[in-house]
Amino acid sequence: MLAPSLRFMVGLVIAALIIAGLYAGRTILVPLALAFLLSFVLDPLVVRCKRLGLPRLPSVLLVVLLTLSVLGVTAVFVANEARVLSEQLPQYQHTIRKKLRSLGQQLRAPGMFEGAKRTLDIVQSEVEAATPPASSSGSGSRSASVQKVQVQEAKLSPAQQALAAFDALKRPLTDAGLVLVFVIFILLDRVDLRDRLLRLLGGELHRATDAMDEAGERISRYLTMQLMVNVSYGIPMALGLWAIGVPGAFLWGALAGLMRFVPYVGAFVAALFPVTLAFAVHPGWSLVLWTLALIVVLELISNNVIEPWLYGASTGLSILSLIVAATFWAALWGPVGLIMSTPLTVCLLVIGRYLPQLAFLDVLLGSQPVLDEPTRIYQRLLAGDPEEAIELSVTQIEAFKGSVPAFYGQVALPVLRMAMGDHLRVATPEHRLRLFEGLDALLDDLQEQYPPPAATVIAGAHQGQPIVCLGGKWELDHIAARMAAHALTLQGWPAQTRSLGTFSAGHLDELALDDVQVVCAVWLASDPVAAARHFCRRLHRRWPHVRIVLALWGEPLEPLSGADAAQALGADAVALSLAETVARVGELQGVSVDSTFEEAPVPEGDALRVQALLASGLLDGDGARQICLHAAKRAADIFDMPQALVTLIDGEHQVVLCSHGALAPDDAPQESVPVPVAATSAVHQQRMPRRLSLCAHVVALRQALVVPDIARDARFAGNPALRERGVRFYAGAPLRDAGKHVLGALCLLDTRPRTFDARELRLLQALADDLAGNWRETGAAPAPAPVPQPPEPPASATVGQVMP
Repeated sequence: MLAPSLRFMVGLVIAALIIAGLYAGRTILVPLALAFLLSFVLDPLVVRCKRLGLPRLPSVLLVVLLTLSVLGVTAVFVANEARVLSEQLPQYQHTIRKKLRSLGQQLRAPGMFEGAKRTLDIVQSEVEAATPPASSSGSGSRSASVQKVQVQEAKLSPAQQALAAFDALKRPLTDAGLVLVFVIFILLDRVDLRDRLLRLLGGELHRATDAMDEAGERISRYLTMQLMVNVSYGIPMALGLWAIGVPGAFLWGALAGLMRFVPYVGAFVAALFPVTLAFAVHPGWSLVLWTLALIVVLELISNNVIEPWLYGASTGLSILSLIVAATFWAALWGPVGLIMSTPLTVCLLVIGRYLPQLAFLDVLLGSQPVLDEPTRIYQRLLAGDPEEAIELSVTQIEAFKGSVPAFYGQVALPVLRMAMGDHLRVATPEHRLRLFEGLDALLDDLQEQYPPPAATVIAGAHQGQPIVCLGGKWELDHIAARMAAHALTLQGWPAQTRSLGTFSAGHLDELALDDVQVVCAVWLASDPVAAARHFCRRLHRRWPHVRIVLALWGEPLEPLSGADAAQALGADAVALSLAETVARVGELQGVSVDSTFEEAPVPEGDALRVQALLASGLLDGDGARQICLHAAKRAADIFDMPQALVTLIDGEHQVVLCSHGALAPDDAPQESVPVPVAATSAVHQQRMPRRLSLCAHVVALRQALVVPDIARDARFAGNPALRERGVRFYAGAPLRDAGKHVLGALCLLDTRPRTFDARELRLLQALADDLAGNWRETGAAPAPAPVPQPPEPPASATVGQVMP
């Protein structure tokens, strides 16, 4: 096993050898890389020709010939425009000389620094006069004998000129021929090359396939979008220059579109020619100013509107990595390397994402944040920078739509868990001090910025008796108790924090819990069972009337998640998250979590959506139900879920269009079957009130929704329809029609808690989009005219909500 320093040196040597090989083999590698990039653009055309019935060889030859024809026509057009422009250039010599003389006179005219220049000239002349001349005997005779020699190049014959032109074009023509040959063979042997690359990437086909698919998708999308951006820039440039009267307008438009393939410098080089020509052809300065204004306006529109709209996150590269990559590949392979810098760096990014040995490439080159928000806040606290930690926290609270409890539960609590894990393992006393002081400052600031509501007691709760939150053992437990108290206060229950300290009788007397109804004790330790049981026994012995909620916020412990956990520990309730803690405290205060839940809201403009649903015919015909059977079965099989549903949401109800699988043996048949709309029973609720439907939340949000554990989610734990069927997990993706109305959802259900990451949610959304597209293609759902939609709700990281 090599030492880390030795492994690092070996890695540097290997990297140096690879870079040297790329430079030494650029004669072959540059055409090969260009051919691969062109094959990404041309292969979809070859596939389309094959779908029309042509074999692969004729399809490849046809696509290559069409490409060469387009390039040839473009070259002829550019050459003709250049010839016409070269014939007109002698006419502009008088204007150029006149402007240059005018500029020279202006430069020689006295300026604001003329006085300073004269003073410096006087000082210089006085210094030269005071300096004695050097001895120069015989210099006069030698200078007199010096003669000027002018070297004139010999005139070349036409044959020699042709040979010189051939020598200049020999290398580009050779490279072009190599690229053409490579493109043809790459397109012909695409399947074999793919298999060989899969073999090189390793034996794990899943990871290698994902890597190749992502690289191909990113590069194809980037090159296609780059072509669209360049065309959308070159055509307005040509028309604008033609309108304002710049000669060769279409030549400069084509050059501008072509040069934008060169990152960063291409746009400036393309702009230099029309500006210079505008300077030459017009005696005044108006044409130059109009040309500059046109270029500036097009650059602003292209950089701020067209490129963000078309590109999005097509490459996944950070801005700094793009600049460094452009510099590196330009130094390695010249101008061609500059053009190919972005696609080549995308390949390195994808390789780093799927090969653990090269994961550093994903960290260095990618645009995605490498630290999540809890880690960023934790790092700033360790660095002794509570101000930035507070700023990051406030930003997160705004992302949670101002919900401080949501921030505590999803961001602050992971910070405390990381701190607890590092407390005895790697943290130094200085780190602990910075962390404790920073957390105290953070909580003080949040309590000041987000004070409790004026009415601090919820209707139905016991009034006048505060809730006391206690930290179990460590200082971090006490900080977690402060968070719990603040969250409870924001919910309308008066809560305060007291220090628990030791379990001595004298300290318990100091707690003064005679008038307290509920005590919430918080532990962050991974195994708090013994300490929690001892705490409950001592507290009940001293104050029998007090009801105890144990907030065990460490890593989830499966034995503590059962219904008998509270009784085994001697507590009245056990909660594993802050949201559940608030719900359990409210339950002990008289507000039952089993009777409260968040009803599905009705979004703005819902009448138009319902009208589009009724007009689609999905509620009346059987064609859509037959089509959705396969989609439901495929979704359940792909995600290994016991049940998948396709639902529609009308004005008052959720309608189950089709179902596959079952949550319980007597719940539904296992085969995928269309569900009659009128079928209702105590077990099979094929129609349920809209307010009880989680799919109706998807319709209101107009985006996907995931609830990992419904029983421990304060928003949905009291939903009677979900409790009746024992639903613990939900994931739903919206079904949109051609007018972008969300008509329903494709959803997954399970009777046990599940995790669902962003990639899986994107796949579920893709299945939902395919189902909606199949409805339209088969005529099962007519495509309504688009109707203006309300603005999309901002993406928030509320509990259980995951955005693709």
